[in-house]
Amino acid sequence: MFKLNEIKELIKLIDQTSVHELEIENEGTRLLIRKPGKPEVVTVQAAAPVAQVFAPAPVAVPAAAPAASQPAAASAPAAQDNLHKIVSPMVGTFYSAPTPDSAPFVQKGARVSDKTVVCILEAMKLMNEIEAEVRGEIVEVLVENGQLVEFGQPLFLVKPE
Repeated sequence: MFKLNEIKELIKLIDQTSVHELEIENEGTRLLIRKPGKPEVVTVQAAAPVAQVFAPAPVAVPAAAPAASQPAAASAPAAQDNLHKIVSPMVGTFYSAPTPDSAPFVQKGARVSDKTVVCILEAMKLMNEIEAEVRGEIVEVLVENGQLVEFGQPLFLVKPE
């Protein structure tokens, strides 16, 4: 299994080079990092199904939410094409602030740089700071504080500069 710090370091190294794709296989786990243009895509495939490795609890999604946003959804795909998605690099609990009493790291409308911490993901009692990885403006926060998130789940939408 690859460690988050190792994956982040590989992404930084690839971003600084002209390499567009890196694939590594280690002990039945495959890591593929692809750089099609500016946004980075990270894919990790475990030998065992992810549900068996992490055993995440099911996430309840309100039934009314999709119906309420359906009219906007028709125009949303065209508007979201130019937005960068900050995705969860792991299964964990999303925290928008460093402590329950603190203000959120970022909110809708906040300007971020590639090193701006946007949230914390707690996984196996470890707090992992997640950086924006892009310069721009937070257009939307897609998850709630304390929500369980899955690997690859979009957390924020950013309008890149």
